Amino acid sequence: MPRRIESLFIDGPVGRLEAILEEPESGTPHEAALVCHPHPQHGGTMHNKVVHRIARGLRRAGAVVLRFNYRGVNLSEGEYAHGEGELEDARAALGFLRNRYPDLPFTLAGFSFGSRIVLRLGCPGIGSRRVIAVGFPTLGNSHSYVENCAVPRVFIQSTHDQFGPVAELQKLVQNMPQSKTLVLIEAQDHFFAGGLDLLEQAVEKSA
Repeated sequence: MPRRIESLFIDGPVGRLEAILEEPESGTPHEAALVCHPHPQHGGTMHNKVVHRIARGLRRAGAVVLRFNYRGVNLSEGEYAHGEGELEDARAALGFLRNRYPDLPFTLAGFSFGSRIVLRLGCPGIGSRRVIAVGFPTLGNSHSYVENCAVPRVFIQSTHDQFGPVAELQKLVQNMPQSKTLVLIEAQDHFFAGGLDLLEQAVEKSA
């Protein structure tokens, strides 16, 4: 039987949000995962190649995965809201996912701008099993929301990330409370050029 893929719309704070729900590669899901895409004003969508690889790695680990477009992206209604509205979009998408799979533990994952969104969403302690932050941007942003975060965090970073240099991220992660893990992927840039297969494997192994 082919894997189930469902295209749908979620009721968001300012209108409907375009989304894709995908079952695991095989078997019954034992986890639900929300994946958030990179910056909407820099071409970020749920079809971004890194987001696609994160989602596939999670599915291979047995998760049912929900990806969605923030407000104003493709068929999602509304317009860019400087990260605050996008955080609320993610909260709405998570609410949909948890209502659909109320008995499953859940994970939050995101790439770049999306990694900041999921850390802001998950770090207050909303019951997530873990937060996977891929390509976390360390330059030019406050990191106060992760300084006292007690949720298990997995950071996966390219060795040549121009927006999140390894040395900066290592220092940030070192100063965070447990439990946290930093996985470095040999790749050419922020978008994991030359390292997408390794990225996907790292996501799958983080389960």
